[in-house]
Amino acid sequence: MLSRRIVTARPLRAAVPVVQRALLGQQRFAQTNSYDYPSLTEKEDPGMNGGYDNPPPIMRQFRDPHADWWDKQERRNYGEPVHEDNDILGMFSPEEYTHFKPGWGAILLGTFVAGVFTLCGVVSIYYPDKPSYPKEYEGGLEKELGGPSAVRARTTGDAHP
Repeated sequence: MLSRRIVTARPLRAAVPVVQRALLGQQRFAQTNSYDYPSLTEKEDPGMNGGYDNPPPIMRQFRDPHADWWDKQERRNYGEPVHEDNDILGMFSPEEYTHFKPGWGAILLGTFVAGVFTLCGVVSIYYPDKPSYPKEYEGGLEKELGGPSAVRARTTGDAHP
């Protein structure tokens, strides 16, 4: 009986009413024909950026901070062309580290590591491990721990563990 119902059952989409979509829906298309890009060769446009004249790629942090800039925070003058990689070259990009050269940085890091190991060696020589012996009690605290059947504490003369 149940198998007949399953075989003769209508699909679920037939049970749900069909909602008609609006015939006049909103359609969006990219307007690519409104602007004609110049078709330049690699020789005419080495950056292949539509003929845009890129200024030299100099990070803004290396520009003179005391110069009379129109935009003092970004160190840029009004109307100055912006490099196409401005997000990398601007003032809010990660600062280029110029404090140490890599060789001198490696020497400083190696000196620090050698100093830490030297300190560990000196401490291990002059601060030896504390000899740890179990404390011994008179009579092994037999009475205090519950009588003759209890596990007793160390007493004088017991073998070392």
